Amino acid sequence: MAFVPLKLGLSKILLGLVVTITAINIYSHEIPRETNILAFIKPEGQHLRLLVRVPLEAMRDVNFPLTGPGYLDLANAEESLKEAADLWLGREIIIYENGIILESPQLITASVAIPTDLSFKNYDTALSNTLERKLPSKTEIYWQQAMLDVLYEYQITSDSSDFSIRPGVEQLGLQVTTILRFLPINGKELYYQHTGNPGTVILDPHWYHAVLQFTRLGFTHIFDGKDHILFLICLIIPFQRARALFILITAFTIAHSLTLATTTLGLAPNFLWFIPLVETMIALSILYMALENILKPDIHRRWLTVFICGLIHGFGFAYGLKELFPFGGEHALLSLFAFNIGVEIGQLVVIILCLPILRILLKYCTGERVGTILLSILIGHIGWHWMVDRGSTLIEYELSQIIFDGLLWNPFILLTLMILIGLGWFLTRPGRPLG
Repeated sequence: MAFVPLKLGLSKILLGLVVTITAINIYSHEIPRETNILAFIKPEGQHLRLLVRVPLEAMRDVNFPLTGPGYLDLANAEESLKEAADLWLGREIIIYENGIILESPQLITASVAIPTDLSFKNYDTALSNTLERKLPSKTEIYWQQAMLDVLYEYQITSDSSDFSIRPGVEQLGLQVTTILRFLPINGKELYYQHTGNPGTVILDPHWYHAVLQFTRLGFTHIFDGKDHILFLICLIIPFQRARALFILITAFTIAHSLTLATTTLGLAPNFLWFIPLVETMIALSILYMALENILKPDIHRRWLTVFICGLIHGFGFAYGLKELFPFGGEHALLSLFAFNIGVEIGQLVVIILCLPILRILLKYCTGERVGTILLSILIGHIGWHWMVDRGSTLIEYELSQIIFDGLLWNPFILLTLMILIGLGWFLTRPGRPLG
């Protein structure tokens, strides 16, 4: 009898755990895996209109009236639709005019659309459809398949002001992609696409906004990319004198600037397998550089190796920039230049921070040659694991598709290969000293 309370206690604990885990699983399934949001912003006179389309299933914690096997009861859904719009959009989206937060907007309408509705292809049809076309109350549509169209109006002082937005919709799914189109007073539509939380987005930025924003993006991109930092460290371990560093960094900068610019301008391959290939090649460049350090490289060969690796890393920089590039507005080339400047500043900071540490370590702790080998082995080991992990994704694509349908028929890749062959011939031709 003494064991009965203990057994009852354990049963209650187990029952509580089961209920808790079940509740967590149910809640997690309510969050959509992917959520796509379409939006328009247009200032007109003393008003600014915000049009948003979002999947209704992303609007959680709202009890929508249902009929039958889960159809949305359109005849009685108006209040719940407004509640969902207020909870997930009106309270979360913040719009600024000349840096000042606009007051809470007026909800003009919230209506339901079917998934195949194409009215959000442009602003005029989206506006007219949201205001005028309503689904018949007897329409049978599962609530998880419905789209919520919302129109807000903000009071503004002038339609020629500087506007910016902080979307705040990243909690509507595990991965939220927002396509936002801004129609300024001059009539030229600007397109923005971002995933997750982009922070505050300046709409129709001035040139100095673009410069500051993309310089910062380039700078932070270096510190967000562990592979680029490891490559730089591996690059400077055996060459720490100013002249050698200048030659190597210049070669790396010219190379990655070339592929960064051409990729951003749309001249590089645009196949699904290309990004995994670039990621794998970046890891391979780290491994190769580490092996070259162990075998005691010389400056005449090293700069060509660095140039080739720079071409590869430039592709990596570009694909990190590709989604953010429209945020420069009409200042595309200036944004590209500013991003590159930010990357160079980031590289210099990494080198300035690492050089004193490397010199102390190699001079007083391990000795120059032994330290170079040990550090290169460590970095090469990391590069090897990255190469294997990323290569496992790459091999899912057919080799013939990558080579014959992609690389060998891309004019930029062919030109790059010709340049590399020419440089290799120039540096290795008979009679040229390499040591």
